[in-house]
Amino acid sequence: MIYKNTNLQLNINPQIKRSIAANIQFSTQDIDTAKLAFSLTKDGVPLPISKATHGKLFMRFADGSKFYVNTEVQDALKGVIFYVLTPEQVKHYGTVQAELYVNYDNGQKMSVHKFSFEIDRALVDQDIAPVAEYYIDDFESLKAAVQEMADDAERVIAELQKKFENLDNIETKEGAQEKADAAEAEAKAYTDVHADKIDNPHKVTKAQVGLSNLDNVKQAAKTDFDAHTADNVRHITADERTKWNKGQLYKLTQDNGVRILIPDGTDLLTLPPGFYYGLNNRLLNTPDPNDAGWFNYDIMDGKSGRKTIIATASYHNKMWFATIHTDGVFRGWQRVITDTDTVVNWQSPTLLNGWKQYGSHKVQFSKNVLGEVEVIGSITGGTVGFDVPAFILPTGYRPLQAFHFIGVASSVGTDSIPQYHRTQIATDGTVYIQSCSNTVNPNEFIAFGFKFKSA
Repeated sequence: MIYKNTNLQLNINPQIKRSIAANIQFSTQDIDTAKLAFSLTKDGVPLPISKATHGKLFMRFADGSKFYVNTEVQDALKGVIFYVLTPEQVKHYGTVQAELYVNYDNGQKMSVHKFSFEIDRALVDQDIAPVAEYYIDDFESLKAAVQEMADDAERVIAELQKKFENLDNIETKEGAQEKADAAEAEAKAYTDVHADKIDNPHKVTKAQVGLSNLDNVKQAAKTDFDAHTADNVRHITADERTKWNKGQLYKLTQDNGVRILIPDGTDLLTLPPGFYYGLNNRLLNTPDPNDAGWFNYDIMDGKSGRKTIIATASYHNKMWFATIHTDGVFRGWQRVITDTDTVVNWQSPTLLNGWKQYGSHKVQFSKNVLGEVEVIGSITGGTVGFDVPAFILPTGYRPLQAFHFIGVASSVGTDSIPQYHRTQIATDGTVYIQSCSNTVNPNEFIAFGFKFKSA
């Protein structure tokens, strides 16, 4: 197959990104050849596309048409996906606003990037006439569409003519009023005469009005009223009424006991006591505005207006605690650390300038929930030097300020005398093996084991 190939390099991260005006232009004559390809990376490496990963593309064309479509996988390991515009889509010429998403089977979703591209109206298409939501590619089709609209107009005109003919038979307002006044006068005269009659002119009997169906019984005795009054099953006591009036009248949950959904845009700090849930990034004053998952909120009031809020993330078991003091001041959210937070993700950096992993003691780095970065492992075979990088730590894993680490080096060739190396970790994440006390085999074995607070 032949395509007009494009390739957008898109990195998935939470940094502020503006919509890309892609240098891409298709034509309305690019039938089944307008191909959008995307290379996805995450943390500087390709994002693998598995069976549980689904690329979704949303497009809004210049004429207001919208399409939300599935992409296809071109290279799963390199994270390359693509979409070919359909013949109907490519006819909507002008600037197209688009956004790419990645959805997973476990419910997670990510917005990758917004971008735009152009569809140029080909010369051969500039005589095509748009009718309703369709494109007319030839004169005969346009003629048939116009004729159909003309037929509809003729039918409407014929119906209107029939309605106008009926108007000639409608009585005037003045004539109708005269008839109505005369009928009202006659009716009033008749009812006045009839109302003065007291001799039962219609000969109504007691059977006709239902009197024969009534029982001729006396009113209930006083003892019966007294017994009814003393019936405590039918009537509540004053103490019971007081108890009910003092009962809890405010709902903490829905009628079925389920938590209450918080409307989008609500400020959490203004909610009364209760049990709630809502989408975190759609609410105000949330514990983590960047978290788009569902949260449960327990809001409790203490003495003198003090308010306590506990927030729990539904998907990843994270918890926050917040307090609004009696003076109304909000002191911010405090993260509650759990055993789940002790689990870290170890990663291996890309080694540079000849350095290789030393056996099974490979170099790895991780960051815990407190923001502490730890580097462990060993390397061998590379170049030692003040300005020669051994590897580079990615953004988010870099120190607040540059520092040095003194570690164990190989003692091979130095009569087993312990040796050491001096390593610098710069604020841009670059790691330099600056020097080694073993001048015989300086790069035979370099070991790491240090920790620092990330920037």
